[in-house]
Amino acid sequence: MEVREVALAAGESYELRLTGRGARGYVWTWQVTGDADAVSVSEAAPAPAQVLPGASLERTYVVRAHCPGGRARIRFAQVRPPYPQEAPYDEFVLEVAVTAG
Repeated sequence: MEVREVALAAGESYELRLTGRGARGYVWTWQVTGDADAVSVSEAAPAPAQVLPGASLERTYVVRAHCPGGRARIRFAQVRPPYPQEAPYDEFVLEVAVTAG
């Protein structure tokens, strides 16, 4: 599991790219802890690309900072929804400190 720390000014955003395995049934989910209102997470629309069937596809997530002084921890987990008892295939943690700018 990789852990990355970033500092963002309020209103600033950060793009995180994670390798997807959708052809194998895996999706990335995320959970925000800490000051949950300090940041928001959304998935960016994928760019149209020619991808071979079964190939891995990079997914882009945008983290936007909101409340100065806030600290949030975002845990991304790559899971297969039909099998919730399975451990995640991959995990990534992003620690975000929001500054006044």
